Amino acid sequence: MRGIEEIYPLLEKPRRVVIIMHQKPDADAMGSSLGLSLFLRKLGHHTTVISPTNWAEWLKWMPDCASVIDYEFATEKAIAVLDQAEWIFCVDFNTLIRTRHMAARLRKSPAQKILIDHHQQPETPVFAYGVSNTAKSSTSEMVYDVIVESGHAGLIDVDIAACLYAGVMTDTGSFRFPGASADVHRMVAALKDTGLNHTQIHENLFDNFLENRLRFIGFVLSNRMEIFYEHNAALIAVPWKDLVKYEIKTGDTEGLVNYPLSIQGIKLAALIIDRDEEVKCSFRSKGDFDVNTFARTYFDGGGHVNAAGGRSTDTLEVTVQRFLAALNDNSSQLQ
Repeated sequence: MRGIEEIYPLLEKPRRVVIIMHQKPDADAMGSSLGLSLFLRKLGHHTTVISPTNWAEWLKWMPDCASVIDYEFATEKAIAVLDQAEWIFCVDFNTLIRTRHMAARLRKSPAQKILIDHHQQPETPVFAYGVSNTAKSSTSEMVYDVIVESGHAGLIDVDIAACLYAGVMTDTGSFRFPGASADVHRMVAALKDTGLNHTQIHENLFDNFLENRLRFIGFVLSNRMEIFYEHNAALIAVPWKDLVKYEIKTGDTEGLVNYPLSIQGIKLAALIIDRDEEVKCSFRSKGDFDVNTFARTYFDGGGHVNAAGGRSTDTLEVTVQRFLAALNDNSSQLQ
């Protein structure tokens, strides 16, 4: 994988570009993808953004989100676009498996693949060019860096700013995580200079749910959360029937895993959800407990030191037992 800076001189020639994010995209995945797309269009490129799956309703306010193709919903349309691509930007993921059913087609595509990502252990042989930097707060910050370093900072308008701000703000936990460096705050200041209304973006992201989600969270915290003080850990295990009962949709469980970390002394929080077709796992930690290694070792996943995800093909009950066994294995590191 050659450095991302090697594509900067190539940006002047318009190309057919596809931008891919990970499945079930969050605000950073969607924001960095749309921000990059809007920027490249200003340089004359023909861009299409594809998501491997659907996405949360509270992301649909983002500029140009309506043009994003859902691969699972419009597979033939997405394939037709992919087959014409000269460049494929892979944004906010670093292994093709994170694109679910798209992975095999992406692997076979002759298009040049370009990585922009901040997760650990990238699948570098797949990419012709790229940048992988785990020290970065978000992929949105990295897209901002690409725009600035390529000499096009002046092209950042309020729409691009809104997309990138949404990504960096959510991935830094509203700027409270260690990744919210001085550079991040300087970036935000520059985005504000475009006329960005950050208050409206916060409302779009955090005050944009239905009543059922709040009732679901209350029920889950009361009935599905277990605290293991001997391990300084907590678990929320959600069966499929709860999702059906409360009509939970994509994005409605976002942030749920963080609630147990507000309990004094808790260093590891896990959210295990039966999604019917598979069991999804989310892990969050405080301090130096590495949930990226934890997720990779036990749950076929990965991510960051303090935030990672995984999956299981076992039942919810068996997956919970696997988590409890893993907790015992790692108890000394959580003291």
